[in-house]
Amino acid sequence: MKKSSFVALILGTIGIVFFALGMCMALLPEWGMFNQGVVCGVIGLVVLLITVMVWRKMEGKAPIKLNAKTVGAVLVGVIGALLLGVGMCFSMIFGKMILGIVIGLAGIIVLLMLIPLLKGVK
Repeated sequence: MKKSSFVALILGTIGIVFFALGMCMALLPEWGMFNQGVVCGVIGLVVLLITVMVWRKMEGKAPIKLNAKTVGAVLVGVIGALLLGVGMCFSMIFGKMILGIVIGLAGIIVLLMLIPLLKGVK
């Protein structure tokens, strides 16, 4: 394993743990820790962004350019993930199985659209 991959693995794990714990703290009313959860989640996101920058620097890659294609890809990814999550909520929490499956499949299709959007079709 390369040094850059190991550093990315460690930083990514730390960032994901902070983000997941922050989400639990913020979204579980039984815990009563909404404000602390938001802070913890933001710390996780910052660590994850730092992870991307450190990994790219260690690999000798150029920083990510913020152009229309990058912003579009991020938006498509966010929309797809949200659709998939909403579909899972409809299926598991609200008891609307068919609607949840349809929305979840739409989310999967949107996420699959990222492949040709980023790599192109040859």
